[in-house]
Amino acid sequence: MGPLNDAFIYLLAAVIAVPLAKRLGLGSVLGYLLSGVVIGPGLGLVGSETEDIQHFAEFGVVMMLFLVGLELRPSMLWEMRGKLLGLGGLQVVFSVALLGGAAMAMGVPWQTSLAIGMTLALSSTAIVLQTLGEKSWLKSPAGQSAFSVLLFQDIAVIPMLAVIPLLAVLPSSASIADGHHGSGLDALPGWAQAPVIVGVMVGIVVAGRFLVRPVFRFIAAARLREIFTAAALLLVIGVAILMTKIGLSPALGTFLAGVVLSDSEYRHELEGNIEPFKGLLLGLFFLTVGAGIDFALIADAPGTIFGIAIGIMLVKLLVVLGVGRIFGMRGAPLWLLGLSLAQAGEFAFVLFGFARSSGVIEGDLTRLLILAVAVTMMLTPLLFLFYEHVVAPRSIGEPERPADSIDEHGSAVVAGVGRFGVVVSRMLVANGQRVVVLDHSADRIELLRKIGIKAYFGNATRSDLLEAAGLHEAQLFVAALDDHQKQVELVELVRRQRPDIHIIARAFHYEEVIELERAGAQEVIREVRESAIAAGRQALVAMGVHPFKAERQSRSFRLYDDAIQNDLRAYWTENGMDAAFVSTLRARVAGLSALMESDRLTERHDSTSRGWTPPPKDDNRLLDGLS
Repeated sequence: MGPLNDAFIYLLAAVIAVPLAKRLGLGSVLGYLLSGVVIGPGLGLVGSETEDIQHFAEFGVVMMLFLVGLELRPSMLWEMRGKLLGLGGLQVVFSVALLGGAAMAMGVPWQTSLAIGMTLALSSTAIVLQTLGEKSWLKSPAGQSAFSVLLFQDIAVIPMLAVIPLLAVLPSSASIADGHHGSGLDALPGWAQAPVIVGVMVGIVVAGRFLVRPVFRFIAAARLREIFTAAALLLVIGVAILMTKIGLSPALGTFLAGVVLSDSEYRHELEGNIEPFKGLLLGLFFLTVGAGIDFALIADAPGTIFGIAIGIMLVKLLVVLGVGRIFGMRGAPLWLLGLSLAQAGEFAFVLFGFARSSGVIEGDLTRLLILAVAVTMMLTPLLFLFYEHVVAPRSIGEPERPADSIDEHGSAVVAGVGRFGVVVSRMLVANGQRVVVLDHSADRIELLRKIGIKAYFGNATRSDLLEAAGLHEAQLFVAALDDHQKQVELVELVRRQRPDIHIIARAFHYEEVIELERAGAQEVIREVRESAIAAGRQALVAMGVHPFKAERQSRSFRLYDDAIQNDLRAYWTENGMDAAFVSTLRARVAGLSALMESDRLTERHDSTSRGWTPPPKDDNRLLDGLS
């Protein structure tokens, strides 16, 4: 069968099965897997070429990690270090120990058991991130924890590839020949390989910072979308090849490149150009997994294979639940984390093949384990359905619903109607402005509709939803989401789509104000500041301070707080809240107490304070400033 016929069959299976699976609420991953089963073991339309196609399709995982890297700034990655090393490290160590120990208990040599434990400890980056992204769970606490664990696992593949050949108990049956194993550094002595690897990693960072951006700027000036797409693919493929040459994971290298380019002005173009290829290759990968399942072998030993598969998932589920509790996770987020990481991953196909060729695992056991891995991957979408329809409804009273269709436009678009957005919306409407409100809370939307405000349910970070809300003709956009990272992404998206629109954004902290300003907001309001200042003024009055003095102190506080914000802008670096930023903030806060004390002792008064009743004449200095 020719390549065109193969492509037609795979595409036809995806086009028919995936939309049907989505409509039935099964998710796209299960749709791909089931369609692979139909065209492979079911109808026999594809066969021996499936394994070769699977190696090609694994590049979709590489592209996915690049796109994930584009979403993570270095400061965010640094903030994740605790979960990355702690949660991810403990999950891998405990899973290796328990799964390897179970293999030893069955009479498998310890060397082979260790290789099995290391391989099965890894989860499926492709399935987990794809599903979490589809369901908008990736930015949730459980989603971020799952991503941290998966990233650590991807890094852990590197030492695993180095350790497995040392565990050989059988004669090596094949040399390391495929793209996953070996490197161009094999000819170098061991002491020279580490500096070369570090140099390559540093080179990726430097090139991404100082070389890639001018190149993309030059290509973008040509205004040829296909060339920009070619350049984006060239970047990803080039980094993947370079990492393969030095024996590291291509996915890890492209993830690093994505992080370096996360604050680039071309981030959204890169995402838009890579996303379709990533989706197709991941879909093809899932198809090949389904098509490669050997149902004849399952029929020969169904109890053994399903027993191994379920045992793997139970052990990993218990490990993740235990480690998650150590890190303070409880309830539905903990179950989402555990259920999402319970399966074995696509690296098992690579590592088991490598272990077999290195003489660590014999062929029949390898085939049995690979089949069990495929079964765990097939069962994973069902675990997500179990969470979504059984676990989540018990924890979240508000069911998910599709976005409303928007049929009206306004002169202002407000995203988020919490305590901040609803006040802004009401003031605009009260002054005759046409306002369209977007929010992800059904209860708030219904309340606003009852009081006459055009409100629609939906994810405000979707560009198509913003367009439907009339962003292209609005004069004002108000960003009032509770999630700060989504808030920054929303402001960036709106600024890209409408460079001329006026953006007002809500923030909570100093650093958030700076990030939103850099994202494109003209005005950023710290939500609780004015109400807190008012509360502070009343607190002073309650403590016996005359209202005249309390009002003056609140004005001085406001002016000094504005000065702090202006000073901190100069110390905000690309790494965010570094040591200089923190020390400057500490010094300014300390200076505030001195200023308040000086202001309290030096009773000043100016023309802006007219109308206030001065306190009793207990100090003549109170009258010095009166006119």
